Order: sequence, then C-alpha cells, then structure tokens
Amino acid sequence: MKIALGVSGGIAAYKSAEIVRLLQDRGIRVQVVMTRAAQEFVRPLTFAALSGEKVITDLFGSDDAQANVESAIEHIAIAQTIDALLVAPATADVLAKFAQGIANDFLSTLYLATTAPIVVAPAMNVNMWNHAATQANLETLRKRGVRIVEPGTGYLACGMTGAGRLAENETIVAEVLAALGAAQDLAGETVLITAGPTREKIDPVRYLTNRSSGRMGYALAEAALRRGARVLLISGPTSITPPGAAELTQVETAEEMRVAVLKLFPESTVVIKTAAVADFRPKATATQKIKRKGPMTLELEPTPDILAELARQKKSQIVVGFAAETENILENARKKLSSKSLDAIVVNDVSREGVGFDSDRNAVTIISHDEVIEVPETSKWEVAQHVLDQVVKLRKQATIPA
Repeated sequence: MKIALGVSGGIAAYKSAEIVRLLQDRGIRVQVVMTRAAQEFVRPLTFAALSGEKVITDLFGSDDAQANVESAIEHIAIAQTIDALLVAPATADVLAKFAQGIANDFLSTLYLATTAPIVVAPAMNVNMWNHAATQANLETLRKRGVRIVEPGTGYLACGMTGAGRLAENETIVAEVLAALGAAQDLAGETVLITAGPTREKIDPVRYLTNRSSGRMGYALAEAALRRGARVLLISGPTSITPPGAAELTQVETAEEMRVAVLKLFPESTVVIKTAAVADFRPKATATQKIKRKGPMTLELEPTPDILAELARQKKSQIVVGFAAETENILENARKKLSSKSLDAIVVNDVSREGVGFDSDRNAVTIISHDEVIEVPETSKWEVAQHVLDQVVKLRKQATIPA
C-alpha cells in the first residue's frame, strides 16, 4: 500500500516527518511531494532519508537547469499507483488551488490527476482559517469527497491564539487509514459480492446486456479486503482486473450467477449484490446466427429472482441490495428493502449524467430499516466505504442483546 504525502509551505511542515514515520509503522509506503514554499521550512533530503523514496519537488527543473521531462509526466504515473493522497500541512493557498482546479505545480497537478481518496489537514493563521474564502474552498472540497482533518485550537506560531493548528499526527494518520479502508473492522467476515452485468444469449453472436461496468462491485471487493474480510467475488463480464486476494468466480448469464451465489451463500456472513442482473432473457436461443431478413421479434421470459431465493435461505447473514432506478427512487427502494428481506439497500438514480453506469463516480442513498443516509456525488471507492460502514453498523446492532 502506498500514499503520496503532499507537504506545503507552513511552519507545521516539520511535523510531516513524524507523519511519514507513523505511516511506515503501519506498513504504508510514503512518497513525499513538496511545494517550493515547503522547501523553505524542511529540506527534501530529510524526507528522502526518512521515506527511502524519491522526493518530488516540482514539475520542471529549477533555475537554468534543463527541464526534467520525467518529472513533468510523473504526476500521471504517481496518480495511477497511489492508494491515497494526503496533504499535511495544507495551506490556504493549496486549498484554494484544489478547490478551483488550478494545476501550476506538481502537487496541485497530482490532485487533479488522481482518483485515489484524498485527505487534507489544513494549518494556517486563525484569521486565514476563518476567512470566508477559505471556508468556501473547504466546503467545495467536502462536496467532492475530500476528507478534511479539522485543525486544532491553541497557540499558533504567528503569536495568535485560535483555530489553525495542524491536527495531531495520530488523528491525521487515523483518517488516512480510514480512507484506505485499513480499519480491519471486517476481520472474520466472509463477504460475498456480485458485480458487473450479465449477458443473455440471443444467438451465437448476439446477446442482451446492460451498461454496468462492474466498477462499484470491484471497489467494494477491494475495500472489504483492506478492512480485513475474506471476499468472494462473483463477476459478470467486465474488463476490470479483480483484486488479487479476492476469490473470483466468473459468470456470464443470470442463471450462472444464481448457481454461483446459492453455492457460496452458506459460507458467507455478508452479501452485497451490486451486479446488474438481467431481468429478462430470450425464451429461446437460436443455435445459428439469425440472418437480417426483416423485423425480428424476441419473446422474453423473466430471469430467476436471486434476492428472493436468498431471502428464503437467509439465516444470520447481512444482505445488502443495490437498486438502479429512474423514477420514484426512494419509494421503489423501500419496497425492495421490505419484499426482499434486505438489511439495507443502496439506490441510485441512473438517469443522472456522469454518475452510476460507465463512470468512476456515484451518488447514492443507503436505506436501512431505521436510517436513511445520503451520499453525495463522490468516487465509487468512497461510496464503497460508506456501504461497508453501514455493514459494520448492522453487524454491531445484530450482536447487541435485545
């Protein structure tokens, strides 16, 4: 597991060295990215010696040196390999760049280029912290799914007293671990996850399917693994590489998924059904390619209701369903929650552009029998964490004596 630690120019930059050590103690590789201002407080060699990794200081070479083309494109490589981006301390300048999408140095470019979870720990003068511009930038970042580690209150380096002190290092590291899904709160659980679409054959070359990419289910599988669970992943056809530690079963049709789910259900303790299983299939499949000779009529029949079968067999398992809706979102979701004997259901409006199908982002509502949780648009990784948080809560409720 690897993170990038962004260090920006504030007196609290010296505390980042201790953050590196704390993260390493938890088995996390740390690559440090420093702004030019940060280098006025701490030398890059300090972080290089502590982390054992190359320290990135700029997009290009400085002064009259030849431009470092490797560094200029390296933000893309780092963006694709890190599991999280932490910025500590995060100055008002960095927060403004992130909020406004300004990419004029390595750190701000990395922020735009990565899809990994992002944690920022602000530190600044109390008046700068309280300024309306800073608070507006923070609110923008929160809405985008960035985790904010609130600063502490006390005596500041500028001589003033108030909010703006960098949060305690342990608090920052705990937030990073939460973003990574490294809390190990699913240890001992066997989580069965279905993902992707199904394909229902029309003839040897054609089939009925849907727009599901499998990204949501695969994000849940990765997140559950990081939280200590054994993961049984049943996947329809998708181009995504599954997490290496997941026990993968590949299927194509709704019937194949049904057989796989019922086989593994007894050994699971949690079931999360994100797969977009076809509701209908051709009543008959042609053995030869159907020639184009005019209109073609397909007679369809319903596919098996896998959730309904699980409801009849369910014992102590926690079962979470997913529902993709285009109208009467909450009403339809609550009906499924009840009729399928689910512990929770995650519903999203797939008519919205830019979220859900064919996207790395999602916006959902998690409904249980006593709670409704709105998750605004964010990455599917963050949605996965919210869903697993609900699973942990449901498990605790199930183990509390009546």
